Amino acid sequence: METPLPVIVCLATLGLTGSFLRADNPKIVAAENFYGGVAQQIAGSGATVTSILSNPNQDPHEFTTDASTARAVADADVVIYSGIGYDSWMDKLLGTGGKPGRVVICVADLISAKDGENPHIWYDPPTMPALVDKLATTLPAPDPTDRTLYRQRADDFKASMKPVLDQIVSIKAAHPNLTVTATEPVFGYMAGALGFKMLNYDFQVNVMNDTEPTAQQTAAFEQSLTSHSAKILFYNSQVTDPTTDRLKKIAQTAGVPIVGVTETQPLEHKTYVEWMLAELHDVEAGLAAQSR
Repeated sequence: METPLPVIVCLATLGLTGSFLRADNPKIVAAENFYGGVAQQIAGSGATVTSILSNPNQDPHEFTTDASTARAVADADVVIYSGIGYDSWMDKLLGTGGKPGRVVICVADLISAKDGENPHIWYDPPTMPALVDKLATTLPAPDPTDRTLYRQRADDFKASMKPVLDQIVSIKAAHPNLTVTATEPVFGYMAGALGFKMLNYDFQVNVMNDTEPTAQQTAAFEQSLTSHSAKILFYNSQVTDPTTDRLKKIAQTAGVPIVGVTETQPLEHKTYVEWMLAELHDVEAGLAAQSR
């Protein structure tokens, strides 16, 4: 990942407050739509939120920036991006300068995630609560009541996460130490929260990095499916290739439940919480089908 220019520093480091922002309706640009949706929930209808990656049918690994994207980032009052290499194209856009006082939120910094770790941090349950807390203290508040509203909305968002956390606890208790596998580490943090043991991680990282898995990694993956040591296959339905499609067919033949996951929030789910609940429901459905 390219190193940003010295003037671009993550908000967690700067500790900026809303007083640095414009007093009119803020323009918020999020690299990904799940961050944009959460930002809209906290900022309210007065804010203009643009999400750059918003198409669930688009391979995010193939995204390239254009002039309109660069203008949106340059004109933003607040920019939110994931960090640790997932959206490294944002570093170049931020390095070209922008509006004075622009706030840049690197979400990875909010949860102390580091380069080299699984970059799909939005599947980690603590991530979004950390983001809403930061937004509550950094969005512009021309009226003192605005700050109170932001704080209330942030607290409401965290309360809305309770069904997600409850479902995690329920699945973990019902299926302790379950062994699973995945074509990519998209669902990795959530699988960890569920207490699942993830197999074939090296294979997943190679696929994520567009590197051909080794013959040994592929053979081990196939064996985990045919032997049923993997009880679920998490399949990145947004990013596929012949290798992952073949593994999906092997899982189908072996009767291993397949749970599709995406890197971008699907359009049918209006909120991040709805999205997470839907994916956890799919996990439960897959486990129920296996037990029949």
